[in-house]
Amino acid sequence: MELLVVGLLIFLGVHSVAIVAPRWRDAQRARMGEGPWKGLFALASALGLGLIVYGYGVARHAPVVLYTPPIWGRHLAALLLLPVFPLVLSTYLPGRIKSAAKHPTLLATKLWALAHLLANGNLADVLLFGGFLAWAVADRIAAKRRAVARVLPGAQPAPMNDAIALVGGLVLYALFVVWAHRWIIGVAPFPGLSSRG
Repeated sequence: MELLVVGLLIFLGVHSVAIVAPRWRDAQRARMGEGPWKGLFALASALGLGLIVYGYGVARHAPVVLYTPPIWGRHLAALLLLPVFPLVLSTYLPGRIKSAAKHPTLLATKLWALAHLLANGNLADVLLFGGFLAWAVADRIAAKRRAVARVLPGAQPAPMNDAIALVGGLVLYALFVVWAHRWIIGVAPFPGLSSRG
């Protein structure tokens, strides 16, 4: 459990610098240069993510149950997860979806975290998904206060981008439900639908 907590502190910590200390971040980026700053950020993020993945895996071997999710929680979670991949893709394929969501990746993170809290009730789950949910809410609030919005690289805005994000996102969702979730996480969200191989 300790590794999971440390990983969350590192990963969410580096992703929170823009929330709690944007001027410091800008000063460090200017002092170090864009490339080294991004490299350090990526390295810290990778370390944190690695500890999260490993720590969560270890914590699942000795689960501490905080609550038992209702049976309908799994079905509601599946519904909440439907727009997650289209939202993430729309971040880099701007169109109406991105305009409507304003910050589609943050919305996707909130939906992903909430859905998993509805379907999982162990301490490790609450730490992982609750941590990401709290961070996404805080970052969305901070984004509203930013004088200049962060610009992410991606395609030029176009109506076709919405179709690509929607279809591509739903295909990715189907792949995760049927195969990838079990392969990556070791848990089949819907065992009847998942590949046995």
